[in-house]
Amino acid sequence: MERLQKKSVMTLSATNVLVTGANGFIGEAVVARFVVDGCNVAGAVRRPAGASWAVSSPSLGNDADWRPLLAGKTVVVHTAARAHMLNDRVADPLAEFRRVNVEGTLLLAVQSAAMGVRRFVFISSIGVNGADTFQQPFISEDQAAPHSPYAVSKYEAELGLQALAAETGMEVVVIRPPLVYGPNAPGNFGSLMRWLQRGVPLPLGAIHNRRSMVALDNLVDLIVTCADHPAAANQTFLVSDGEDLSTTQLLQRLGRALGKPARLIPVPALLLKVGAALVGKPAIAQRLCGSLQVDISKTQQLLGWTPPLSVDEGLKRAAEGYLREASV
Repeated sequence: MERLQKKSVMTLSATNVLVTGANGFIGEAVVARFVVDGCNVAGAVRRPAGASWAVSSPSLGNDADWRPLLAGKTVVVHTAARAHMLNDRVADPLAEFRRVNVEGTLLLAVQSAAMGVRRFVFISSIGVNGADTFQQPFISEDQAAPHSPYAVSKYEAELGLQALAAETGMEVVVIRPPLVYGPNAPGNFGSLMRWLQRGVPLPLGAIHNRRSMVALDNLVDLIVTCADHPAAANQTFLVSDGEDLSTTQLLQRLGRALGKPARLIPVPALLLKVGAALVGKPAIAQRLCGSLQVDISKTQQLLGWTPPLSVDEGLKRAAEGYLREASV
């Protein structure tokens, strides 16, 4: 980790970076890392609240004017997006995802190119590859198979960015993370920590799937590397911790990190899938019982990059952050 951090300080100290979505789970951590590395960074947030790096962000849509924020910037890291909605009440979710994640992203990118930005780093999703791996892990060169409106919007944004790069010469880097976990992680991972901490028995003691995840610090380290690494230009990268776990293994190791041994009941995966289908929640069973693995060999070989944290170190940091928040 020291080697990567020192490289970043040397190469990024004179770089001017704009990070969108800087009050989000990923964006906030990216800004913090750039600050530590001595980079001149501005973080776009909807309501700046005193941080020296914070700047007021326009809404991510098809009529935003980003140009005042882009003046003098050489790199844009675009983490802002309309994310997954568990109970989406929008009449046409795909149209809304496209308005924000495709039209909004491409407008930002067009304005970035016009303002002289050299590199645009786009945080996409492993959902572009698909929802499940059956025979072998995903690679970035696989034929896209986006499985949800969110993933479709991310893929369409990727295609638009690639076309823009060819037209303007602005370098584009795409990163497709799987589940990202860390302190204050939203979504399913945060729910798992709450259940484990409360000692809730979970029917997940006999799940033999394999899933790739990425610790927040590992993803941030790759983003910072991609902001300046010459070999990253116009590439798509997959990222993970480099060790895949079953759902059962994840809960066992997360329980140890929390100091709360997981109480797991060995219910067969098939029964869980049937039960979830009966109550209209098949997607939840798929995420808990299905396999999704990524191959990061391209990322490692092309960039000389290794995940700085092991899975257990990442889980420990996530647990410590959760316990700090819970004690407040």
